[in-house]
Amino acid sequence: MTRAETPAATSKGKVLLTGTRLSGGTGFIASHVLDSLIDHGYDVVVTVRSEEKGRRIEKSIDNALGVQVSFVVVENISDDGAFDEAVQADPPFDYVVHTASPYQLQWEDPVRECLDPAIKGTTGILKSIKAFAPSVKRVVITSSSAAILSPPNHRPVYDETCWSDSTMEQAKDPRQTYRVGKKFAEKAAWDFVANEQPGFDLATINNTYTFGPVPRSLPHLNAVNTSNQRIRDLVEGRMRAGIAPTAPVFTFVDVRDVALAHVRAMTVPLAAPGSRFYVVGGYFSNPRICGIIRAARPELAATCLPPPEADAQDDFPSDHWAFDNSRSRDVLGLQYTSLEKSVVDTVESMLRLGSAAGKA
Repeated sequence: MTRAETPAATSKGKVLLTGTRLSGGTGFIASHVLDSLIDHGYDVVVTVRSEEKGRRIEKSIDNALGVQVSFVVVENISDDGAFDEAVQADPPFDYVVHTASPYQLQWEDPVRECLDPAIKGTTGILKSIKAFAPSVKRVVITSSSAAILSPPNHRPVYDETCWSDSTMEQAKDPRQTYRVGKKFAEKAAWDFVANEQPGFDLATINNTYTFGPVPRSLPHLNAVNTSNQRIRDLVEGRMRAGIAPTAPVFTFVDVRDVALAHVRAMTVPLAAPGSRFYVVGGYFSNPRICGIIRAARPELAATCLPPPEADAQDDFPSDHWAFDNSRSRDVLGLQYTSLEKSVVDTVESMLRLGSAAGKA
């Protein structure tokens, strides 16, 4: 375990933060959760897949509060006992935030690349915490709206009581693999808590398509997270000939709201030993995003964006289902970021990254 050189500070507690399987703690959501934990005064240990990724995280951190930030290498979260060493620390951990799970739309081997990391990674870290980290009070897991929604037979309104109707058999279809993995990984977590009765309780964050500023440690825009790719494609002129269809997802949330949800879910009193939080900020469509970019950065219109009339061809469905995010607002106190701010801030972060890359 390697510790960043930071000045001593009074900490609110110590958190183990796992990142995505593909990129370790440099993952999109994990990077923003890390920022939020630091801002709230927590010491953090981040799991990464290599020393190089850990060093990159250390260099990217803005640690004005002087909390302790370190990393530990976990090469493959699907391995038995993968987190046994990571969960052991001195002083011990108070909380664990588990964001590690792959998200992409194409799989060569759905079981090895998606289901195993999602399900085995989730149950594996819970087993390790129970066995080796008795001080942990609560575990917060990044689930997904994919574990809530049931396309194409949508309910009129979705909330935390809803579960996806996906089956394990559907995992063979690469278009369904991610949805199946998220549902059964979350189910496995709740089953573990119910059957094993560990000393910690559980909260899950079920966020939808997530936009927002790209991580400072992102090496280039080709590595941007899947949800943000549509914004990148508009900024880089990849949709100049025409705006791509928005479907299948028309709901969004800003990544900073998702990060704050994880941090607040660590400590808020829960109505039950565990709680799900459906974290969704509003609706979007690709034409709406294009219109926001055109208004905010008119200089991109001439070189990158399609003609203005494309913005008017909104493909948002008139009969789209509704969502109820009241639990996240009432319990976690979330005040959701608007689509306009999320998109504009995302574009600005991408332009900064592109400018920095050009100077490198």
